[in-house]
Amino acid sequence: MPNIASAEKRMRSDAKKRAKNQAVLSELKTLSKKLSQLGTDPEKAQSVARELVSRYDRAVTKGVVPRGRADRRKARIVKFLAKTSEKK
Repeated sequence: MPNIASAEKRMRSDAKKRAKNQAVLSELKTLSKKLSQLGTDPEKAQSVARELVSRYDRAVTKGVVPRGRADRRKARIVKFLAKTSEKK
């Protein structure tokens, strides 16, 4: 435990940030799983993918996810959508 007041405050603020970041990451993970399960239905998959890409952009803006990781995952989402639309 910290002995200095500013260190205690830092611990409290870090806990709040961690909770917010975990919520955002959990939402991204949930949407990713939902997208992979909707692979057979291109229309629904496309709407979920659009939402997921938007959430990745927001996470980058907030500083939760690094830009490179978000770009890589968005590229994989687009690739997945192209693959599912071919099966149609």
